[in-house]
Amino acid sequence: MADAAFPGATLISPTEFAKSKIKSVQDYAFLSLRSLINLFRRPVYVADMVEQANIIGVGSLPIVLAAIFFTGAALALNSATTLSRFGALGLIGQLVSIGIVRELGPVLAGLVVSGRNAAGMASELGSMVVTEQIDAMRALGTDPTKKLVTPRVISTVLMLFFLTILGDFMGLLGGWFVASGLLHLDSRQYWTNTWQSLVFEDVFTGLVKPVVFGFIIATIGCYFGLSTKGGTQGVGRSTTEAVVAAMILVIIVDVVVTRFLMIALGG
Repeated sequence: MADAAFPGATLISPTEFAKSKIKSVQDYAFLSLRSLINLFRRPVYVADMVEQANIIGVGSLPIVLAAIFFTGAALALNSATTLSRFGALGLIGQLVSIGIVRELGPVLAGLVVSGRNAAGMASELGSMVVTEQIDAMRALGTDPTKKLVTPRVISTVLMLFFLTILGDFMGLLGGWFVASGLLHLDSRQYWTNTWQSLVFEDVFTGLVKPVVFGFIIATIGCYFGLSTKGGTQGVGRSTTEAVVAAMILVIIVDVVVTRFLMIALGG
């Protein structure tokens, strides 16, 4: 039924809206499950994995490193005022290392890759759907999930893991730049406090998160791309929805994973 105020709009009942959302969640869960099952099925599209790893990893490297470097610097600057009130300015290294390695490094890397690569996946796969390349692939006996989704999932998980490690180092470097260059603290003291303050739980938590984030980003981007409808306008809509959904899920899952690991590791 058309709305009088918006002639082109179509009203939908709350029941139909809820059903469509539940179906979307169901379809996304099935796609994610198939992408995992395909890890143990042949053929293995190694060339596609390498190509996606280059796009995701190398393409995202500069912005990830820059974002986390300046976040580490900002964290050191903002904490200096508070720490100096208690005569604990030398503890900046501990604060920066725990904040970057455990939380800010993985989340920032995940958000950057979400904005850059979830959009790219949704746009690329959406264009293939609109131009009927996916249908042609099925007609030739090729599984689109195996060919298109699984390589992107593997590449995103691996690349985000290594991007987070490099980003963590750049975040610590940014904190050192502020501590040494602006606050005139001893560099050896900063790095000693940085490494000694990290424990197994901090490092483990910081390295589990990018694996989970990478899986979510890749599957979300592929899901919205393969669900594209409505021609070129649909591609743009899918791209926007993929970025928004991936970023929101990264933030929500970050809280869930943090709490789960705190319980599992006895935190």
